[in-house]
Amino acid sequence: MPTVSVGRDRLFKALGRTYTEEEFDDLCFKFGIELDDVTTEKAILRKEKHLDEEKPSEDEEVIYKIEVPANRYDLLCLEGLAQALRIFEGLDPIPTYSLANIGQESMLKMHVKSETSKIRPYVVCAVLRGVTFDEARYNSFIDLQDRLHQNICRRRTLVAIGTHDLDTIEGPFTYEALPPPEINFIPLKQTKNFRADELMQFYKSDMKLKKFLHIIENSPVFPVIYDRSRTVLSLPPIINGAHSAISLKTKNVFIECTATDLTKANIVLNTMVTMFSVYCERKFEVEPVEVIYDDGKSYISPDLSLYQMMVNLSYISSTIGVSLPAHEVARSLNKMQLHAKHSVLENNETGFTISVPPTRSDILHPIDVAEDFGISYGYNEIPKKKFPSVKPQILNQFTDLIKEEIAMAGYTEVLLFILCSYKENFTMLNRKDDKSTAVINGNPRTAEFEVSRTSLMNGILKSIGHNKDHPKPIKIFEVGDVVLLDETKDVGASNRRHLAAVYCGVTSGFELIHGLVDRVMEVTGNPFVSPGDKTGYYILSSNEPEFLPGRQASIIYKGKQVGTFGIVHPQVLDNFGIPDPCSYMEVDIESFL
Repeated sequence: MPTVSVGRDRLFKALGRTYTEEEFDDLCFKFGIELDDVTTEKAILRKEKHLDEEKPSEDEEVIYKIEVPANRYDLLCLEGLAQALRIFEGLDPIPTYSLANIGQESMLKMHVKSETSKIRPYVVCAVLRGVTFDEARYNSFIDLQDRLHQNICRRRTLVAIGTHDLDTIEGPFTYEALPPPEINFIPLKQTKNFRADELMQFYKSDMKLKKFLHIIENSPVFPVIYDRSRTVLSLPPIINGAHSAISLKTKNVFIECTATDLTKANIVLNTMVTMFSVYCERKFEVEPVEVIYDDGKSYISPDLSLYQMMVNLSYISSTIGVSLPAHEVARSLNKMQLHAKHSVLENNETGFTISVPPTRSDILHPIDVAEDFGISYGYNEIPKKKFPSVKPQILNQFTDLIKEEIAMAGYTEVLLFILCSYKENFTMLNRKDDKSTAVINGNPRTAEFEVSRTSLMNGILKSIGHNKDHPKPIKIFEVGDVVLLDETKDVGASNRRHLAAVYCGVTSGFELIHGLVDRVMEVTGNPFVSPGDKTGYYILSSNEPEFLPGRQASIIYKGKQVGTFGIVHPQVLDNFGIPDPCSYMEVDIESFL
């Protein structure tokens, strides 16, 4: 989860009171975040440079590192964190965000050219008027952009944020996509004019920006934003122009977000403007911008309207396990910035109309509302319930008993992947695919996960191969599922629980594996009987390709083959890189139930 570093004194000033470290840690816990570390700016720098720790001096600013949920983008800066905690503590009401009351003809315009569809098709914009920056506010503004870029923007691949001093540029603006040689401008923190293709080469040595170059460098066209005078505002998602750079003296901020995902672009823009509209001359007011496409379509951004959601009281109560009157639930939700208005529905059930503000893009489903109620109410306050004891499934209980017996025989348990490569499941075991046994994955992520295993043998031998230098003998076992095609099942396949064990040493250990088979059958209550007798088990000579001919046998239980054991074929051992002889047994223990 993201960690936000904020100055303790500035945070306490925004909260309107001071806390001891223990008190603030408790407040964070109640709100569903965590005070991860308490440090200083100099201590952070010393740690980054791997220098010895020093005792902090009294004049060093204390930094709180606070871990916040990954989907709470409004908590990625001090402004949002302080606002959320003040509302949670009942010190502030839920803010009402609004768009400036200006006519559409007076709005700034952003014209989008059709060529942008080739690389970054979307853009949303807004203006913050009458902003008052100081050094701390300015740094927080820049830091929020960086944190959003790392989080929801996925390192600028989905969304890139550009912020500009509106007083240095003039609308209407145009968002275009041009060949790199046609784009010329002075980038941020530079004094020289660059062509866009030259800029790509220049930033390959920049530690911060080089990781973003791959997003557009191989494209025949680069996205670029111009103002009326053809002054470059930005080359998204790489760098802004130096001409419109914001500073402490900036009063009017133009924000543009270019994107490949319009939904995420709107979330990012809403987060930026809602967090910092608190510093505007008209608090919580944002000036909209009209975005116009070549095909005539247009929309106004940002969208700060409230999202309405219906949630039943019974749903919240049953989910969290707490029954409270509707007005108390509404009060708890208000503490989480969710305005809840309760009413009686047609079925005489109490329901809430939840108004979700633009800061809470994480609220997508009634379960999110229930979760916020649980946080506000306090998870430690929820009464504990003792549920009726649940009996384990018979197969799992039987599996545990088998494991215990094999472990007492001196074997070590391994847990292996149920997916394996096609080659490991067939070729390396000298087996042929009859097309009626194995479940093949249609779109495997890697070659190692092409097929669901049809036996435990390949995984166990692979483990031996990777640990061939381990002192001998190696005695390991696994009890796990194999997957087999099964037309009688609605999914076309079924799982079977198998037991497998291997002995690897200087000698084959065939008699030890044979003894283990007898021990398993004994503890499961299956007597050794004569061939043809269906009251117990017996063994018959077999001819499986993975075993040495004449040194292998099938296990017949109640007239049906349930397993095999024998000395592993030298070719199979060579396929898995095992230099020592091995004996192996595998049995379908599900057949015993």
